[in-house]
Amino acid sequence: MKTLILKFESLFDWLGQLIPASLLGVVARLAIAYTFFASGRTKVTGLIDVTDTTLFLFKEEYAVPVIPPNIAAYMATYAEHFFPILLVLGLFTRFAALSLLIMTLVIQLFVYPDAWNVHVWWAIALLYLIKYGAGKASLDHIIKESVDR
Repeated sequence: MKTLILKFESLFDWLGQLIPASLLGVVARLAIAYTFFASGRTKVTGLIDVTDTTLFLFKEEYAVPVIPPNIAAYMATYAEHFFPILLVLGLFTRFAALSLLIMTLVIQLFVYPDAWNVHVWWAIALLYLIKYGAGKASLDHIIKESVDR
């Protein structure tokens, strides 16, 4: 049994070496960016005009304590557009990921507490990006390389 386990571990170690770390960063960045950006697009018309429906939802359904609904609507809508763009570019990735993780926690705690099974996946991708950064295929990496020279 131990030999079989060691063979499987060896196989998965080999497979793991075939996956570049930078690919994980790109996949995490693009997946979570799409999730938030697509949500942001449902809240606007045109380029970024917040809809009356969005304002209504923030007042009636998404009511977050402390922040007035109109302010929360604009903050969330703009955040769902701005931070995903940073993630796609791999620019200020850790800051963008932390910002979206905070948004995820607010959504989980105050808006949709029963949706933890979705939010946990968002949190995993965001925590990965906070810990490891954007990876080599990013503006963060290009900037760091130019500063280190």
